Amino acid sequence: MKSTDVFVIGGGPAGLAAAIAARRQGFRVMVADGAQMPIDKPCGEGLMPDGVAALAKLGIAVPAGQSFPFHGIRFVSSGVGVDASFPNGASALGVRRTVLHELMAGHAASLGIDLLWRTPVTGISANSVQVGGDEVGAGWIIGADGGNSRVRRWAGLDAFRKRDRRYAFRQHFRIAPWTDHMELHWGRHGEIYVTPVANDQVCVALISRDPKLRLAEALPEFPELAARFHSVEAASSERGALTTTCKLRRVSRGNVALIGDASGTVDAITGEGLCLSFSQAMVLADCLPSGDLSRYEREHRKLALRPLLMARLMLTLDRRPRLQRRTLQVFRKQPQIFRRLLELHVGALSPLHLALDGLTLGWGLLTA
Repeated sequence: MKSTDVFVIGGGPAGLAAAIAARRQGFRVMVADGAQMPIDKPCGEGLMPDGVAALAKLGIAVPAGQSFPFHGIRFVSSGVGVDASFPNGASALGVRRTVLHELMAGHAASLGIDLLWRTPVTGISANSVQVGGDEVGAGWIIGADGGNSRVRRWAGLDAFRKRDRRYAFRQHFRIAPWTDHMELHWGRHGEIYVTPVANDQVCVALISRDPKLRLAEALPEFPELAARFHSVEAASSERGALTTTCKLRRVSRGNVALIGDASGTVDAITGEGLCLSFSQAMVLADCLPSGDLSRYEREHRKLALRPLLMARLMLTLDRRPRLQRRTLQVFRKQPQIFRRLLELHVGALSPLHLALDGLTLGWGLLTA
């Protein structure tokens, strides 16, 4: 029977990050996925500065010709816009998910990780994984198989503390980026965010609570965007996915650990999903040599606190046009509040600083 030290089920960015981090600890690693690479997934395709830094710690840099840097965030609602740059001159990256996946898979292969594509896993046992009729021995089993994780179910970890869902649809358009900021446009029924991913291409993602709402139907609600994209050629077909906020009671049991969306998710509005996965991968790999995953449980919860807080704050504006407009008016009058919220978003500021800003924002909303 074949064997490996670490078997990762799921070969998306989260699974590859876990594999790379474990390999850097000296473990033999095998990854299996039923899909063929490169694996695509509908998402906003923006890597925040903390995500770029986490990716670099895994030994991966995205070449300039395969990405587009952006330097801040712009919020727009009912004709009111406000923007802020990332702290300390930091840059984020817009990068196609397929490009990122190919880079990560190439790096994993260069480290000697066994990559099994179009190879579905059909089950796990105490110290082995069932792969296409064969059995592979594994000291550690890592579930990185997404929000509908079978590994989570097989390991008895499918107990939720909280779950909420929205619907996301993504499409690319052949148009030169008009700004060096990622834009988030707030509307009556949902949000659209625009991320530059190349010199001649942007990614447009719609998030709403309506599973039937598509970009073409939503754009007229956003006049600024509708004017920009009038007669612009699409560079990809529209693809959709669920975006959820989901907290699990536990993310490990015995020699099985969950990572990425399999271990809980944050609404896509934060853009922090990939960064969370990369950070989780490094913590998990650090815990494997000791054989004790209790620290991974603790650190996993800590890593999710900031993105969950930001998701909660941002979703208070969801489907509330009057509140959206008043909030952006306060941000325009007191730009330091929006700037500090962005610093919190990328991990450059402690959540403790929100108390004073929250009082200031609350007063501003009352007097706007």
